[in-house]
Formats: sequence, C-alpha cells, structure tokens
Amino acid sequence: MIPERHRVLVAESTKMSGQLIAGALRRSRPDFDVRAFSGDSLETLHELQNYKPHVSLISSKLRDGAFTGFKVVQQLRGFDPPTAAVMLLDTDERDMVVAAFRAGARGVFCRGYSFKRLPKCISRVYEGQIWASNDQLEYLLDVLVSTRPLQVANKVGMDLLTPREKDVALLVAEGLRNHEISSRLGLREHTVRNYVLRIFDKWGISSRVELVLYALSLPQREKVGDGFSRLSFRA
Repeated sequence: MIPERHRVLVAESTKMSGQLIAGALRRSRPDFDVRAFSGDSLETLHELQNYKPHVSLISSKLRDGAFTGFKVVQQLRGFDPPTAAVMLLDTDERDMVVAAFRAGARGVFCRGYSFKRLPKCISRVYEGQIWASNDQLEYLLDVLVSTRPLQVANKVGMDLLTPREKDVALLVAEGLRNHEISSRLGLREHTVRNYVLRIFDKWGISSRVELVLYALSLPQREKVGDGFSRLSFRA
C-alpha cells in the first residue's frame, strides 16, 4: 500500500518567498505534496478550503497586512476535515509566539531558524504533535503561571475610543510602528505612544499583537462604521 502523501500549503505574502519555501520542501521530502500560495487572508482561506492540506505553513503577514495570518489560523479551527497550522514568524519574540499558539497554531517556526528543521516541524505537526522550541515553551509556561488569558475589559470596542485613538488603533492594526504612525498622522512619537497605552487600558489588553487580534475580532459593523473597513477581511 502506497503511504499517503502529506499535503502541505505554504501561504506567504509574496509569490517568490512562497515558491522558494515550497521548492525546498519538495526537494527535501519527496513524500510532501507541497503547494505555494500568495494572497490576502480571504483568498488564503479559500485556497485552504479547496486544497484541504494536512498541514498549512502560514506567514503571520499576508498580502492584506501584518498579523493577518493570525486570523487565518483562528479560522482553521472550524475546518472539516481539519488542517493543522504552523505559523511562520519573522521573530520569536514572546508576544508573537504566545499569540500564534493562542490563535490555534500547532507549531511555530521562525525565519531565523535553519531550514533543515522545517520538514521535521511539519512532519511532527502532521503526526499530531506540538512543535515549539525550549524558549517558546518557556513563554507558554510563563503565560499559564503568571498572566491572564486575553480578555477585553469592555466589549463595546470602538465606542470606547476617541476619533484620534481610532486612527492610531487602525494604523497599529495595519502593522505600523510608532514612528511610522507619527509621520502618517503628524504627531510626535511620544504622543503616539501615549495613545497606544490609552488604547491598551481601554481595551484591557497589554500588547500590540493583542490589539491587532482584538481589532480583527470586532463585528463587521464596528469596523466599517468606525474606520476599520480596510480590516473587513483581516477578519
């Protein structure tokens, strides 16, 4: 009996990077049936539904902006048949790693790692295991021991923010850093930082990643009505 090939989808923000990863995976593991895809979050979800991979390698950044890969991973929980997700991160900083597993990833792989570890990561996730480095496990244990789960203190969302805070929240959700937001809005950088901290306080969150995930989870009418129409399928 011929063993089943592992169907793997590589979802990236650019066609070149997706094809490079997919080609390297095919060369290293002939038992992988790898497809590369680049698109926004909605297109990526459609591709996942059509291809039905066993494992999906999803970049945190897709064509519609930074962090939109997190929402795709969240949506995979409802897929039938299920597909396990490995999140591809630019950095293994604590907030990013915790947010990836919180979204539902079964593994986290960072671009700074040696490629030789990626096929093994995908195989382990295919087998139903969790893939995480020792440092990443420490982050998760830290969360379990010393921090609360993500909870937004007040569910009214955008109604809590002033018009300027809404502008800042939108730009943070698009992946802009404080100095980029200050340039875009004509504000001083420390003023932007103060706005971000006030948004954290009003929404009951503690990091930019949590801000993005909360913004993505807002009801459609809130996003459109309050300037978040560009996030309509960063959700």
